[in-house]
Amino acid sequence: MLTIQNGSDRLLIVIHEIYGINQHITDICNELATKGFDILCPNLLEQEISFDYSEEKKAYHHFIEKIGFTKGVNHIKKILWDNQKNYSKIYIVGFSVGATIAWLCSEELSVDGVVCYYGSRIRDYTELEPVCPVLLICPTSEKSFSVVDLVATLKEESISIRVYDAHHGFSDPYSSVYNEVLAGAAHNTTLKFLLKS
Repeated sequence: MLTIQNGSDRLLIVIHEIYGINQHITDICNELATKGFDILCPNLLEQEISFDYSEEKKAYHHFIEKIGFTKGVNHIKKILWDNQKNYSKIYIVGFSVGATIAWLCSEELSVDGVVCYYGSRIRDYTELEPVCPVLLICPTSEKSFSVVDLVATLKEESISIRVYDAHHGFSDPYSSVYNEVLAGAAHNTTLKFLLKS
């Protein structure tokens, strides 16, 4: 687990993609720590070395076969349970599969806000009703589903949705689809959301 302690009363749980705690996730944790949060980023992969982007299929199969959403959610819920008395506010930021796990944790009373970056599997859990504010960061282009349809399905007042004209992974500077301008815009939107919640 990547841990950064600032002595804060606000905890931010960062949930990685299928690749694990790679340089992108480490950079995100370090940057968000500068905003005064304590950071916890659990290693859901149960292995020390993260997957390279060239190993996307292998990383995906590892996640589905060894972890899955249920195990991932239970892991995050345990972290919430263990930390809820130590913090006045707890937030979750998730990326891709981590975003879907974050979404599934948005019904927990101990969570004060959730940010989901391109959580494509949220489409399988649209019946969920978050009990905290949720910010969804979506690209216009997803391989396996229509973002427009997902946005139309999610009408809860507690859900804010920002759609950027980009591809899945656009805010990751190590990705081939990185878009610096839109990544910066999404990051600023995330910070405003986290700091006002």
